[in-house]
Amino acid sequence: MPRPPRRSRDAAAGRSDAADGAGTSRARRGPRPGEPLAASWRPLEDYDLDDEPERPPRRRTWSLYGWRIYAVPLLVVVTALAVFESVDPGAEQVAGGGAGASHLQAPNVPEAPVVTEAPSGQTYDPSMFSAELPPGSPVPEVGGRTFDVLPGASPKVGRGDDLYRYTVEVEVGVRLEEGNDSFARLTQQTLADPRSWTNPEAGNIALQRVDGSASPDFRVTLVSQNTAREICGYGSGLPFDTSCRISDRVYINAARWVRGAVAFEGDIGTYRRYAINHEVGHVFGNGHVPCGRQGGLAPVMMQQTFSTANNELHELNQAVPQGTEIPADGFVCKYNAWPFPVGGSGR
Repeated sequence: MPRPPRRSRDAAAGRSDAADGAGTSRARRGPRPGEPLAASWRPLEDYDLDDEPERPPRRRTWSLYGWRIYAVPLLVVVTALAVFESVDPGAEQVAGGGAGASHLQAPNVPEAPVVTEAPSGQTYDPSMFSAELPPGSPVPEVGGRTFDVLPGASPKVGRGDDLYRYTVEVEVGVRLEEGNDSFARLTQQTLADPRSWTNPEAGNIALQRVDGSASPDFRVTLVSQNTAREICGYGSGLPFDTSCRISDRVYINAARWVRGAVAFEGDIGTYRRYAINHEVGHVFGNGHVPCGRQGGLAPVMMQQTFSTANNELHELNQAVPQGTEIPADGFVCKYNAWPFPVGGSGR
């Protein structure tokens, strides 16, 4: 794909306070409307569990297999742990410090995508999902409408010459049970992962986390449920909790951060990475896209918060137009958190 125009770091330092967003040139434009995450509003159907088969007597099993009945499963667990360690990209080293409320402005986001994601792959047994917020733990409902920059910085990640700097922030009054620093760590790890937007095949960009002492190109901000509803269109006909990107700020809905989405089948960790990658994808100019192939991995720019089924997203977009045509072609994808899910082209 064409490489985006190179942007010097000196140009980033001289941006005016009136400009918003992230980009690779000195051009300015006004704030763009929010682009919410997205999925279906049909609850999962009840199902019956099959009766468990009768287990054979334990004494006879021991007499046949002896100690092997315990050793084999143990070896399987050890092997699985070793594989997990080998593929986990790990966290970026956090350095630096300094915190405080941030109200700095950054330049506009690009008109066209700076980075586009890879085609989807893999297959699975498709099913339909719901856009409703899943039940679960209490969520942070109210915040102070101001934001604190969480301390921490990272080295430059990615080989591109066009460097985008970002902060990680939390709305005042929002508290996560696992600590607000957990939001900062996962955001930094996600954006540093080679499956994210700095993938060498993605374009000519690099990312770097900065703290409150520097002027960022965009901000990743955890906000309360009520603030997200106010900003991301809940009161304008969209009856579902979502996250969004407005100008230079990514708003991650704390209600979704805590409970995830039905389409992700309880996989909260993958959902959180998806939410970060999806909204930062809007910063780079990417719009919403449909499931491209029956049973394939969903593109990260698909509105997976609402559904991984095109028919359901088509119905949602008919009720609340969001600037993207989603075909009612029956395609259903598997949930996915990454623009480049295999670290390459994704083909």
